[in-house]
Amino acid sequence: MSECAIPEEILDRAVSILERGGLVAFPTESWYGLAADPLNNRALDRLYSVKRRPADKPILVLVDSMHQLDLLAERIPEPYPLLMERFWPGPLTLIFPANSGLPGPLTAGSGTIAIRCPSNGTALALIGKFGRPVTGTSANISAMQPHNTAPGVAASLGQQIDMILDGGATAGRKGSTIIACREKGLVCVREGQVPFADVQAVVNQSIG
Repeated sequence: MSECAIPEEILDRAVSILERGGLVAFPTESWYGLAADPLNNRALDRLYSVKRRPADKPILVLVDSMHQLDLLAERIPEPYPLLMERFWPGPLTLIFPANSGLPGPLTAGSGTIAIRCPSNGTALALIGKFGRPVTGTSANISAMQPHNTAPGVAASLGQQIDMILDGGATAGRKGSTIIACREKGLVCVREGQVPFADVQAVVNQSIG
């Protein structure tokens, strides 16, 4: 995991912004993400507006603990504990059955929610200070190239967001791998930094 180089007072300001329903860009292990309070409908509406994100696309959420995961997920599908132990913190996103009562925009009516525990130190520090999950969608206009630097985010979103935590350049290149658990087993929704073959190997080793 990377270290957080953001001063405490800056993180405190970021948390205050999130608590007021604001938007904060921050580095992850792939691209810069855009944090909002995922349980705040007003914050989510603003997030969708700033990103120009279609309403039928749900929002990925970042957590730092099982307690935060339990706030969002109705249950943990059988293979996931193995994957969480092996790949979290890290760039593997898992799709869970969503708890009832979550804001509509978070799941976009899908009944599921995509969750990851990041390995970037600044991301984890922000989540830890906030004390709740944060959204982890990329800090860009939907369908446009994501950004791996704070200046890139500033050029794209400018004054539309409230703060950018500059943690330097991120790895970029690929986003997280996204995995779903269906009736016939694991499905790779998007292959990113973690090869799907590595995911399958972890599950197969447990069976063998």
